[in-house]
Amino acid sequence: MTDVDRHTLENEDGDKGGASDEREANVGTYVLGLSLAVLLTLASFWVAGTNLIYEPGIPVALATLAVAQMGIHLVFFLHLTSAPDNTNNVLALAFGLMVVGLVVFGSVWIMAHLSHNLMPMQMQMR
Repeated sequence: MTDVDRHTLENEDGDKGGASDEREANVGTYVLGLSLAVLLTLASFWVAGTNLIYEPGIPVALATLAVAQMGIHLVFFLHLTSAPDNTNNVLALAFGLMVVGLVVFGSVWIMAHLSHNLMPMQMQMR
């Protein structure tokens, strides 16, 4: 039996080629990401409902936890890293953020000007 045949049999029979180790590493990564996401969610609910944090600081704490939550999702679930092979993913994310920013900024700008331009005219009584 040649080395190629032996390697093929090992992969078919026992999957000793390292694929199962890679699968376990992926599952471990997802479980860690899920655990961190759940912890950050619980922390957000705690921050929103506690009296231990100075009240004007609660929105800042929630925003910080939200940014951390987004980071967890990007790294653990979308697998965005700084590796050279992820350039397209990072560019797609940047483009998506730009589009969302334009939609939000444009909506706020339109609503601000719409309410100013559509103010009811005062009727003049003679």
